[in-house]
Amino acid sequence: MEETEPALVPVQGGEKRVCPEEEKGEAVPSKKPRVNDNNGGKSKHPVKDDEDEEEEMPKDEEEEEDGETFADMMKHGLTELDVGILKFISEHKGFSGILKERYSDFVVHEINREGKTVQLDDLSIPPEEEEAPEPEPAADDLDVLTEEQKKELGELQLFKNKEGDVSIEVVDDTKEKRTQIHKAIKTQFPGLETKTEERDTHKFIVAYHAAGKKALAEVRATAAPRKHSWPKNRGAFCHFVLYKENKDTMDSINVLSKFLRLRPNVFSYMGTKDKRAITVQEIAVLRITAERLSHLNKCLNNFKLGNFCYKNHPLKLGELQGNHFTVVLRNISGSQEQVEQALKSLKETGFINYYGMQRFGTTAVPTYQVGKAILRNDWSEVVDLILKPRPGAEKGYLVRCREEWAKSQDPEAALKKLPVKRCVEGQLLRGLCMYGKKNVITAFGLIPRNNRLMYIHSYQSVVWNTMVSRRIEAFGLNAVEGDLVLKGGTAHMLSAEEAKGLSIHDIVMPLPGYDVIYPSHHVGKGYREMLTADGLDIDTMRHKVKDYSLAGAYRRVVIRPSDVSWEVIQYDDPRVSLVHTDVEKLEDKPGPVFNTEGKYRALRMEFSLPPSTYATMAIREVLKMDTSIKNQTQLNTTWFN
Repeated sequence: MEETEPALVPVQGGEKRVCPEEEKGEAVPSKKPRVNDNNGGKSKHPVKDDEDEEEEMPKDEEEEEDGETFADMMKHGLTELDVGILKFISEHKGFSGILKERYSDFVVHEINREGKTVQLDDLSIPPEEEEAPEPEPAADDLDVLTEEQKKELGELQLFKNKEGDVSIEVVDDTKEKRTQIHKAIKTQFPGLETKTEERDTHKFIVAYHAAGKKALAEVRATAAPRKHSWPKNRGAFCHFVLYKENKDTMDSINVLSKFLRLRPNVFSYMGTKDKRAITVQEIAVLRITAERLSHLNKCLNNFKLGNFCYKNHPLKLGELQGNHFTVVLRNISGSQEQVEQALKSLKETGFINYYGMQRFGTTAVPTYQVGKAILRNDWSEVVDLILKPRPGAEKGYLVRCREEWAKSQDPEAALKKLPVKRCVEGQLLRGLCMYGKKNVITAFGLIPRNNRLMYIHSYQSVVWNTMVSRRIEAFGLNAVEGDLVLKGGTAHMLSAEEAKGLSIHDIVMPLPGYDVIYPSHHVGKGYREMLTADGLDIDTMRHKVKDYSLAGAYRRVVIRPSDVSWEVIQYDDPRVSLVHTDVEKLEDKPGPVFNTEGKYRALRMEFSLPPSTYATMAIREVLKMDTSIKNQTQLNTTWFN
């Protein structure tokens, strides 16, 4: 397939979008920004895709301005060629356009497990459901105990009766009479349980403590109920829709946690969303009322919370069915015919399901190199890759930390150079201080598990990308003998006869691991060759540390988006949003108006993708351009110069 690399036009300035109910003086506690975070402007931040990866690159909490430009920083970054992204499958000629000139040019709506697109369209608080009062016992039921019995039961309730139980003989032995006594004791003396015993043809109701001293605590709690008790008939989790602008999911959860004074782990969600976008997703939080959450709408910038309801379950990562994207590509150069060809191809054929660039990091040390060292059990290399000085601009304190480590190999001295200890470098150094340089595996364990697994999954991803490029190069879009398909979740190898009735849309390729099979054709053999060259044995993917054992998985080679639509629009003001957002609809603000004779042309496209699929890879297929930050930055810099 012909591969082209059209020019990318640089971003232009724009205004900052804020939630309209923002109250001055109650801004979100924020760190010192490294760059202008407005909706638009020449961004120094990596342009990341917005899809549901469970792992993200670790972030530092503080950032500082450095003298070098972002272009200087990215001279040593990765390109698509470095991570195996090589091929296109469409026949049209590529054209240029600006991806994410403004964060409002990239809008993501989650598709929940019921297949419904999550939207923010209701800010109201659900009415409180009144708890049905327990029926009052009849007066006759309470009057079956004598004063002496009540006194004994009261002493038993407060542990003053050394006998440990109270027996009441049932004189008029009927089932109705026994039921009345049981009810009277439990109603008037909370914390006591009762049972019926027969002794010498006589029946007794025996009252006793069900749980020892705990029962006394229950008595006191009953006498003084908690001030903020949670209604029994209300679900324990408040589910809500979170609309956010220019904030990723983890940052958003941290902001909500600070304002509500909660730990972040009381929140749950189905997938993470990236920063430079407008994203709408469902969140659940344990035992926090909708009223309390709704109050945040008055004091938080760039957030809106709504569509509240109570349920009995949290959300789980991966439960979603996918995401719906609305993407604006500004200043497109392609003709109407080129655009039509590109989008029809996307709709009918799809795109190669590569792992996008954000999977591999943005610095001179890619995450997959660390992952390879972990899998090789080369822990000194792991430490060296994470801590050694690296080319390209970095935050000043990280540069000083790396220089200290290179000079002294002293974790305590290097750690002192870091004002922020929660970055990966800080966590690793803290582990080395605690456990010593001879216990690197234990020290490395101080890095959060998801971040540690990110490294080895990054290595799997670069292998997959490389092998899929070889597969497309060798066989194009045809299914061939030796390819793999999934049948009921199990991989099946195709015969030549079976392959005749199938296409590339049915084919899967494995991520390397101990529990997968590989294609029988020469591309399958390429896995073994690549891992051998990297010092790994494809037959022994179990690691002595269980967390780093790779079972492997299967991933579709080509994805066909659903709900694909597009239009070419013209506009004059580059600062105006070209998407009608959920918040604007809620506030009855008019949608964007387009000038048919406008100065600029933009392509607005919509499509839905399954989870763990990269929207930037779909856009790459449309534009036929390298989506790496290094390439985009070089092209932008050239244009500015």
